[in-house]
Amino acid sequence: MGEIVVLRHGQTEWSLSGQHTSVTDLPLLPEGEEQARRLRGEFGDRRFAAVWVSPRLRARRTAELAGLTPTGTDEDLVELDYGGYEGRTTAEISEEMGRTWSVWVDGTVPGATPGETLADVGARVDRVLDRSRPLLEDGDVALVAHGHVLRILTARWLALEPRAGALFALPAGSYGVLGHEHARPALTGWGLH
Repeated sequence: MGEIVVLRHGQTEWSLSGQHTSVTDLPLLPEGEEQARRLRGEFGDRRFAAVWVSPRLRARRTAELAGLTPTGTDEDLVELDYGGYEGRTTAEISEEMGRTWSVWVDGTVPGATPGETLADVGARVDRVLDRSRPLLEDGDVALVAHGHVLRILTARWLALEPRAGALFALPAGSYGVLGHEHARPALTGWGLH
C-alpha cells in the first residue's frame, strides 16, 4: 500500500512574516526556492501514482524545484480562504479583537468578507483523500500545497475533526508522510526536510 506525501511550499515573504496567505499568489523567496531544491533527492525511491499540486505559483514552483512532475493541479488543495484576514498576522487580528485569536478556534473573518470555515476545507480535503485512496494500490500520491490545508487534510486522514489540524505544525519547505500501520491510517513521518 502506498503513502501520501504532503509537501508544504517553500518560504514566501508572507509565510516568513506570518501573514495569512490564501488567494494572494506570492512567489517563493530565494530561501524558499533553496528549501524546495534540498528536497530533490528525498523522493527518488518513491513511485508516484499521482502528483497533485495547488494551482498557486508557490506550490507549483516548489514541486518543480523538488523534482516532482505534477500529474495535475487541484483546486481542492488551495489554502484556506481567510477572507478579510488575508495578508494579516495572528498578532494583528488578536490585537484588533482584544484577545488571542486562532483560526483553529475562532475560524476566519465573519461579515462582509467572510472566509471559509474549517468544515468547508474539511469537505474539500475529504474529496482529495477520496481520489487518492484508490491510487495507493499503484504507488504513492504527492500533494504539494499550503500549511493549513495540508494540516486539515492530515487530521481528516486520521479520522479527526478539521480543527485537529492545529496539532500538526508543518513549516514552510517541509513534508509529512501519511501511511498505514496494521492497515489503519497513521502518521508515518512529519516535518521532514
